[in-house]
Amino acid sequence: MTTQQALDPPEPRWPAVIAIICVGGLYVALPASLEVGPRWLFVLLVAMMLVSTVVARVRGNYAVNNLLGHLLAGILTLFMVWSLVLLVCALPAHTEAPIILLRSAAALWVTNVLVFALWYWRLDAGGPHQRDLRAGHPSGSFLFAQMTFREDDVPPEWKGWSPDFIDYLFLAFNTSTAFSPTDVPVLSRWAKLLTMAQASISLTVVVILAARAVNIL
Repeated sequence: MTTQQALDPPEPRWPAVIAIICVGGLYVALPASLEVGPRWLFVLLVAMMLVSTVVARVRGNYAVNNLLGHLLAGILTLFMVWSLVLLVCALPAHTEAPIILLRSAAALWVTNVLVFALWYWRLDAGGPHQRDLRAGHPSGSFLFAQMTFREDDVPPEWKGWSPDFIDYLFLAFNTSTAFSPTDVPVLSRWAKLLTMAQASISLTVVVILAARAVNIL
């Protein structure tokens, strides 16, 4: 057992679990025309993957937990992007009322934030388990402000600091609102590609919202 494990509690996982449940709820709230396949299929897949991921972690099988976590994030991303494509196709077809399309676009925007927060949380510095194994957060794919302190200048409340899901959620929210990270520079290539993808999805949704709003007015 490492010093980090002995002295510090592990990073909480419940915020990520809540985010996944919220994504599921937002997807179920979409109209049937924007859903991929039967609604129960998505709910069943997410529920099975989420339970399996939690069970693997409780049993200490972190390799399986990491693999299932990546697969779960991939499933959420696939369904989100597919629903977004259906939303774009629904605009000229007028298959749904404008207010329904606006609500769906807003739901997909929030889903985009949550899904990419999960990706950042899962991938940065090897994921939550690997971050638990080291003291503090000296390196990663994102340069958080707490990482820029000199060792002698670190405030007491930031000693041994390591990001958790809320930090990645903040990063994802800023990327979707400003279409780029704000206070967290992106360092690695995979992180740059992910933030570009998230900003592109967010921009698409915002354009859809604006288009429908103008059309309604």
